Amino acid sequence: MDKNWSEMNKEMQALIAKNATFRDGIEMLLTLRKSLFEQVTQIVSTYPEEAFYRMPFAGAEGYHSKTLAYSIWHIFRIEDIVAHEMIAEDQQVLFREDFQTALHSPIVTTGNELVGDEIAAFSKQLNIQVLYRYAQEVMQSTDRILMGLEYSDLKQRFGEEMREKLLRTGCVSEAESAVWLIGYWCSKDVQGLIRMPFSRHWIMHIEAMQRIKNRLCKLARKGVDPIAYCGFSCNHCFLSEWCGSCRTAYNTCSFATVSPDGKCPNAVCCQKKGIDGCYACDQLENCGKGFYTPPNDGANAARAQAMYIRKHGKKEFLKMHDRLHEKYDFAKTQEILGQDWHEGLQILEES
Repeated sequence: MDKNWSEMNKEMQALIAKNATFRDGIEMLLTLRKSLFEQVTQIVSTYPEEAFYRMPFAGAEGYHSKTLAYSIWHIFRIEDIVAHEMIAEDQQVLFREDFQTALHSPIVTTGNELVGDEIAAFSKQLNIQVLYRYAQEVMQSTDRILMGLEYSDLKQRFGEEMREKLLRTGCVSEAESAVWLIGYWCSKDVQGLIRMPFSRHWIMHIEAMQRIKNRLCKLARKGVDPIAYCGFSCNHCFLSEWCGSCRTAYNTCSFATVSPDGKCPNAVCCQKKGIDGCYACDQLENCGKGFYTPPNDGANAARAQAMYIRKHGKKEFLKMHDRLHEKYDFAKTQEILGQDWHEGLQILEES
């Protein structure tokens, strides 16, 4: 489990357990959920459509054996059911906003009953942008419910009547792999439901999503030129674990994630000009696009590397980077290449 998320979750649980610190615990819970949801946002906004129905760990044991789309659906269907049917006792977001139609979902259940190819087929049917909006609305509605809780509400329990109600909704499959959820939820008080599913359930599935996307990026980069359009080496980049490079559809480098349509200005420019990379451009020395934007702390590092490629070629560039990483213990190239690309180029040539 991610150390920061784990520590926040542990502290939050301790805080809500005491009347004097209950409100602080709820605030920490909301902060944790916001941090976790940022991961969902990043994935939806930067990964291609195919990523959401691919299963790079099919057949494995664990949450990472699913798909990205299934994971989002599963997290927020469970939350929608528990938050609204059990705690608030009002209408689920899925039905209140008629999300099922817009989502193109053939089911209203949590999806626990689905296996193997069924998960992939289900995921492929979903409208991912609508799924994201659904997840947002569920999170926001749950956050409002959580903010409205009092310490005395934590010990509220759920009996046979709630079990029967949940069965009637049809939102949990009667398959053995799913129906156990109802008994599990109804065995908890509100404090127990805060642990699962409103916090730890998120952590487990979002960490699984990270494993899925990282694997997809690794597969996407296989056989692809490891040098980015701007001149950075994807093989040596600290983002390489979760970025498929700007030469694939899995581009999640820093400038891609903040650019229109998730496309880095350097990549777009090179593609329009029909050149292999910025190192092949006659405007390199004075370029101010993307990574070369003057305020960017990596601008000079990028330019220095692109200039090195222009002078010495890609093969020597990659060999130089291997030597550079043996010589220096660093994660980001810009940490050693200075604030002047001429000095940076000299450092590279001396490595």
